[in-house]
Amino acid sequence: MRTDDFLEVMRELVAFVRVAEAGSFSAAARRHGQTPSAISRQVARLESVMGVSLLQRTTRQLRLTEAGMAVLERGRDMVAAAQASMRVAEGHVGTPKGLIRVSAPKAFARHVLQRPLLSFLERYPGVDVHLLVVDRPVDPLREGVDLVIRLTDDPPQGMVARALMPVRQLVLASPDYLASHEAIRSPEDLMAHSCLSIGEQERDSRWRFVRGDDEVELAVAGRYTLNHGEMRLAAIEAGLGVGCVQDFVAHDALADGRVVHVLPEWALDTNYQGMAYLLFLASRYTTPKVRVLVDHLVAALRPPPAGSPRPPA
Repeated sequence: MRTDDFLEVMRELVAFVRVAEAGSFSAAARRHGQTPSAISRQVARLESVMGVSLLQRTTRQLRLTEAGMAVLERGRDMVAAAQASMRVAEGHVGTPKGLIRVSAPKAFARHVLQRPLLSFLERYPGVDVHLLVVDRPVDPLREGVDLVIRLTDDPPQGMVARALMPVRQLVLASPDYLASHEAIRSPEDLMAHSCLSIGEQERDSRWRFVRGDDEVELAVAGRYTLNHGEMRLAAIEAGLGVGCVQDFVAHDALADGRVVHVLPEWALDTNYQGMAYLLFLASRYTTPKVRVLVDHLVAALRPPPAGSPRPPA
């Protein structure tokens, strides 16, 4: 193959990279709006032009050949470079316009992100937003996502991180439950209560509390364990026991008096809280559309000074 033949198979190279990353022709086709047969033909043509087999096909899976692994490594770089080149001109256009892809955890997207995104879309009619709502780590480069919202205390290296808002897990109970059960004056008192845990990890049944220099860790137990914050809140409201829920999920229930914050002077130390960060590759921020959305979300979600109302989104 002549070295300049790649100009004729750039589309096929992109198709191969998509298939290799997605793990199947059908998954790549669904993700990019094509048919599996069309994707398969493109990969076959690339193999024909290159004169090598890139994929070993079986009825159950695809496996990269040695040549396929080498082509994938370089092909990813070429696809990323092409995408960056397409963004160069856009980055010099003064008016924000175009599509922004954003990913966020499900509960955060529903309870926190929806309102500022709607106000952003109203303010910038030339910008479209594709919101990917998933409770899994998202690779922005691989999945073509411009902005990733992630709850963490350790933002990943190689990405720009803008803090949006702190997130805490609160220990809650309904007023009726508290009125009919033993008083909860210290973390140790929870051992006599039915506690609703998240249940995703073994340590979720051990609650660790911090108050200044004081630390208390204890094993809790209860009749209902579930890893869905809104359902856990509903069970707490129904009087099934004492449970932990993220503060933004519990906000309205607390304001309405449907639940009470138990042990407010103690902080619950858990893996399911931290700072909500807006993550993006440095190059993505150069485009006006991304820059204005980042600034909008940071301003809308930044905690107001003590005693001040949060500014409208």
